[in-house]
Amino acid sequence: MSFLQKNAWTLGLLGLFVVLLVVTRLIQPNFGVTGIESLARAALPFAFATAAMAVVVIVGGIDLSVASMMAVCSVTAAVLMEVMGGVPAILITLAVGVLMGLINGTLIVITRVPDIVVTLAMLFVWQGVALLILSTPGGTATPWMRSAITGSFLIPGLPNALVLVAVVVAAVWIPIRRSKLGLAIYATGSDETAAFRSGVAVGRTKAAAYAIAGLFSACGGLSLLALTGVGEPVPGPYLLAAVASVVLGGVILGGGVGGLLGPIIAVFILRIIRTILTLAAVDPNVTTIVEGTIMVGVVMFGAFLVLRSRRQAA
Repeated sequence: MSFLQKNAWTLGLLGLFVVLLVVTRLIQPNFGVTGIESLARAALPFAFATAAMAVVVIVGGIDLSVASMMAVCSVTAAVLMEVMGGVPAILITLAVGVLMGLINGTLIVITRVPDIVVTLAMLFVWQGVALLILSTPGGTATPWMRSAITGSFLIPGLPNALVLVAVVVAAVWIPIRRSKLGLAIYATGSDETAAFRSGVAVGRTKAAAYAIAGLFSACGGLSLLALTGVGEPVPGPYLLAAVASVVLGGVILGGGVGGLLGPIIAVFILRIIRTILTLAAVDPNVTTIVEGTIMVGVVMFGAFLVLRSRRQAA
């Protein structure tokens, strides 16, 4: 019973996703394995952007530059893959992502300027860096990289893209979550002053959280490259979608509460809602309005919960 209570929100999201899959099948009877694979591929960059955002929200911050960092990593990998093998290019790109995130976090800690201001400024900085690397879409992705996110893993209906995001996020987050760094991230997000008085190195913890976000952003940029086959220097629509998925996934905007599984399930919920609207022949402009309204509504609801919790604490 304690497991059900502890994970009630995540299980509820999973149930909602299953219901939406059934609705999709009712609207389009031909929606099957191929449709699920397409959904997983489309959700892949959003999932990594959401994982990046979730980490910084848990530590009590926010990162508006996630999409720009993804663009930098996408074009970096695309250019490097033309002159070296895929594996070295991927490793360098991951290092670039960690470095960008570390720069964001270090600037926040040193300047003491609010996260939203620093990362808004860095959004434009990283966007400019991406355009310096590639002014127009270009470069290339190795064939094995593109094939890695297509098809199913072992059994039909279990997309490679879904397995990839699950393995990468679990490999990065689970060891961190169970380490002293993970405890420090949650403690800092819950109450920064109390964490400092308890001996937590708050500054280093924040910088590390942003570095982890940079790593996930690099994974998002690589997945975007694998999805399109070319580096895209213009940031995609990942910022608001990531924030909405984080809130819908049960992560409190004030920090200290939540995980990564719920937000990633929320990504698939938001993507399948778009699929349902498309299959229902809803006008694309109306679909965009509905999708944006849902995202804004979710974020506003999250902000309302934060304000209510602060009033109760006061």
